[in-house]
Amino acid sequence: MTPQDMRSRIVRYGELQPCKTAFIDAHTPGSDQKENFTIIGGGVSESADQHVHINDTPGFNIGAAGQPPKCRNSLHVHTTAEVFFVLKGRWRFFWGRYGNDGEVTLEEGDIINIPTGIFRGFENTGTDYGMIMAVLGGDDAGGGVDWAPEVINDASEHGLVLGSDRKLYDSKKGQQLPDGVIPMPVMGEAELASFPEITSQQFIPHFVARYHDLMSMSATNAVRVIGDGAVLDDKPGFDIEFVSRDSLGSESYCLQQHEILMIMRGHWRLSWGDYHVILAPGDTCAVPPGVTHSLEPSMSGEASLYRVLSNDDEAGATRMPASIAGKNSQSA
Repeated sequence: MTPQDMRSRIVRYGELQPCKTAFIDAHTPGSDQKENFTIIGGGVSESADQHVHINDTPGFNIGAAGQPPKCRNSLHVHTTAEVFFVLKGRWRFFWGRYGNDGEVTLEEGDIINIPTGIFRGFENTGTDYGMIMAVLGGDDAGGGVDWAPEVINDASEHGLVLGSDRKLYDSKKGQQLPDGVIPMPVMGEAELASFPEITSQQFIPHFVARYHDLMSMSATNAVRVIGDGAVLDDKPGFDIEFVSRDSLGSESYCLQQHEILMIMRGHWRLSWGDYHVILAPGDTCAVPPGVTHSLEPSMSGEASLYRVLSNDDEAGATRMPASIAGKNSQSA
């Protein structure tokens, strides 16, 4: 692989192109300052304005969300897997029909695997602009998100309508629904009542891993975070590993699967053949199968990254432990 080929598969943090009109709440006060990034694949953006950095998908999508302090992402539900880790800032994740069943605060480096089939939202509770990186299940993650009824109703009061074609139409720009397209129907009460209720005490042990714990566990080997036998046991169609300074040797290796490197801390030297590049925090690199390469920290100090790997599993729902899968899970 030539240097040009590999560099075309690197998305630098400083070159990320945001979209401020990606979702239905783009005009709603409190959510109107958020930015959406699609790094690999089209993600779940509902806007034609969304820039996609790398179109080819390896069985999943990679994206990011950036928000200033006190900005929130409104309640929605996914039919595809959704995993976040905090790159910058301090974030509160909350879930439930009205967003009050439970919550957890994540610091930089923490990772959360939000199960499908529950409403979720998140907000930046830090003091500066924050960024969370995302992994979404499946090659085509579009169409995998539905919004709480009040989100759709609030959006319409501010000029945005989500069509049944899952595209946004902005009346402030003079846009109207095309012939044959109706507003996206809101969920009925019977469907809303079927969503499970999960407390924070039930949620956190199964779906959250802390950065400092992963650093301790990675003293000699990479830590499997998501996948068979992982810290967060699930099979959403991809594996995630946590790698720190001493997790990988300097020797070259070759994988027969897609490998996405997402840098958390420090600078990493990626080498292949007679070439190398330096990857910095926030950078994403898509290494294709069959490329012999090596990866090692290029400087002293703390160094860590998340590595997302393709597998042969079909992209499916995030499995919920049986003990909390029922509607009356508070008593489980």
